[in-house]
Amino acid sequence: MLQKLTSGAAAAATSLKVLGGAGVIRPYSPLTLARLARTLKAWGTGPAGGFTSLALRVPDQVGIVDELGELTWGELHARSNSLAHALRDLGVGEGDGVAIMCRNHRGFVDASIAVAKLGADIIYLNTAFAGPQLVEVLERDQPTVLIYDEEFTDLVAQASVGIRVVAWTDGATVGDVPTLESLIESHDSPDLDPPSRHGRLIILTSGTTGTPKGAPRSEAGVEAAVALLGSIPLKAGQRVHIAAPLFHTWGYAHLALSMLLGSTVVLRRRFEPESFLETVQQHRCEAAAVIPVMLQRTLALPQEAQDRYDVSSLTVVASSGSALPGDLALTWMDQFGDHLYSTYGSTEVAYAAIAGPADLRANPATAGRPPYATTVKILDDQGAEVPAGASGRIFVGNGLLFEGYTGGGHKEVVDGLMSTGDVGRFDDDGRLMVEGRDDEMIVSGGENVFPQEVEDCLARHEAVTEVAAVGIDDDDFGKRLKAFVVVKADAHVTEADLQDWVRSNLARYKVPRVIVFLDELPRNATGKVLKRELAQDDSGSSDR
Repeated sequence: MLQKLTSGAAAAATSLKVLGGAGVIRPYSPLTLARLARTLKAWGTGPAGGFTSLALRVPDQVGIVDELGELTWGELHARSNSLAHALRDLGVGEGDGVAIMCRNHRGFVDASIAVAKLGADIIYLNTAFAGPQLVEVLERDQPTVLIYDEEFTDLVAQASVGIRVVAWTDGATVGDVPTLESLIESHDSPDLDPPSRHGRLIILTSGTTGTPKGAPRSEAGVEAAVALLGSIPLKAGQRVHIAAPLFHTWGYAHLALSMLLGSTVVLRRRFEPESFLETVQQHRCEAAAVIPVMLQRTLALPQEAQDRYDVSSLTVVASSGSALPGDLALTWMDQFGDHLYSTYGSTEVAYAAIAGPADLRANPATAGRPPYATTVKILDDQGAEVPAGASGRIFVGNGLLFEGYTGGGHKEVVDGLMSTGDVGRFDDDGRLMVEGRDDEMIVSGGENVFPQEVEDCLARHEAVTEVAAVGIDDDDFGKRLKAFVVVKADAHVTEADLQDWVRSNLARYKVPRVIVFLDELPRNATGKVLKRELAQDDSGSSDR
């Protein structure tokens, strides 16, 4: 009993320290505090309660900046009220699902808050879905309403959803389909009664190896925020450019953090590397949320373009979604400053480890260290913990583990810890090293080979900008790697050159049997390489 009380007191002290340091804890009048308490109790800590609390705390503060201009938290509250009334008239009720297929703009936020206020579930759809993927997901999850940007009209044409709403339009006629703006304008904005249930958030897996799975998650508590803010120095009231897709776990995490921090969120529908730098400069953003390919594309700009923009306002560039390849972390920090933070996790476990600038300087390949209230263990195939420094399967425990896929099935769980699907180890300094996906490992000549190690090696070659590797059959070794490489425009390098590079840095059995040069790697909207497409590639080597 005493131990439990002591542990609880320590957790409370840590939370107060972290939240106080981030500027979350601040003086409010007794009346405001009472209203905030009632709001969060009634509406929860998800989009409904979180954004409503901002309308109470700082109604006149600019909350969202997108290509249409600015919206205050008070305006967002009123808009989402109107939209919630409209969606209710369209038949959305508690427990129903509403699918949202939108890029990063106010409509995404409006819809998310409105659906949450109705106690319905939010299903975020990947904007890079192919038609068959989209149809399959919608048939499985059966949403009542589909909200989508006009540009996806043809893509959603075959979807079996009767009620449709267009979010972003470019001025074209959308026929009989109502738009978000028309629904908002045609309904008043009185406050709604809280639903009897809090809606779930369903984020889809990347679908890099098959049909994306729906991973539902309940509302995050303070513990989740403390875990991130304890390792990433975001502060209340900052301007944050969320470049990562909002439908992705990482993009949404920063939207959720804005509810707590009262951040002003700067959005752009599409990422372009020079536009990214320009946006940071124009709005003096102190933080940016990105995925690694965005860093790669920005660093691929001509040096003149990289130097053209003043992004010295940045204190945090928070990256997640995939590993930072090669020496990308060092290259970024050498160019823009030591403010890079990399988070390792998955759709199912959320976060598992965070690497800050010091960790990345020490080892740019590290995934970092487990944050507050997070347990990471390395287990063998029988579920037993491996000796210190040994490789095994990565299992994670925190307050944000998902609840099982919407279509059935679950990730493996051992003693309350959930598998990430990766293999890794802890180094001598306690940093997590992710060696690769457990389903991507090949056995070549009796030796285990993970594509990621070879990818990192090739990425460090001065001519290479992007690389991915997959296993292929080999008569002599059983399996060998086939690498796909994108090189710099002015580079002259051959397959033999790159094979020699790997041979001089890694064991001989890790040298790719074939290297194919491509203009670009196939990726989904969250920047992950679609290896299933590469595995189907039957092209041979070619020299550049």
